[in-house]
Amino acid sequence: MANQDFWESRYAEPGFAYGAEPNQWVVACEPRLPQAARVLLPGDGEGRNSVYLAKQGHRVTSLDMAAAGLHKAAVLAHDAGVNLDLVQADLANWRPEPAVYDAVVLVFLHLPPAIRQRVHSAMVDALRPGGCLVLEGFDRAQLGLPSGGPRDPDWLFDPEMLRLDFRGLEAEVLGQAAVELDEGPFHQGIARVVRGFWRKPIGAGG
Repeated sequence: MANQDFWESRYAEPGFAYGAEPNQWVVACEPRLPQAARVLLPGDGEGRNSVYLAKQGHRVTSLDMAAAGLHKAAVLAHDAGVNLDLVQADLANWRPEPAVYDAVVLVFLHLPPAIRQRVHSAMVDALRPGGCLVLEGFDRAQLGLPSGGPRDPDWLFDPEMLRLDFRGLEAEVLGQAAVELDEGPFHQGIARVVRGFWRKPIGAGG
């Protein structure tokens, strides 16, 4: 409940905590998604990435635990003239239906270590064979930088951790980068991130 209270409070503030424009890694990866893909975005907050993908013609499910974030996502979608399937749920006790999504997009979704592997495994299961997973998150080297992210190193990523979490997928891109974030008031400045793009092999099970 404490974590939900944090996000409700953050998203209840005026404006968009992480901006209304999409994450640049999502923009870069979008051409690699199937046309009119069914896409799941867990933890998409105020909906900036979900709305962007819906504007590209994808069928988007935007999930977050915070009602305040989903409300802003609904307003952003209405203003953009697109439809989103909005779901309020806590990833600690929610699992997607297996093998139904063409893509899963995880943007700065940092989870408690106790549930991270289970949630990531569920996202692998949610993909159809041939489906893809897009991720950008803060690297462990982000600690000490003021541009955002958890302050606990156990909540941060490194490529080897993600390689293990997403075993069963083929990594087409997986690496660390220094980027300049300009995503609302809480993601500003130089940041150290991990970026990945994985694909589920044809013939793999759900």
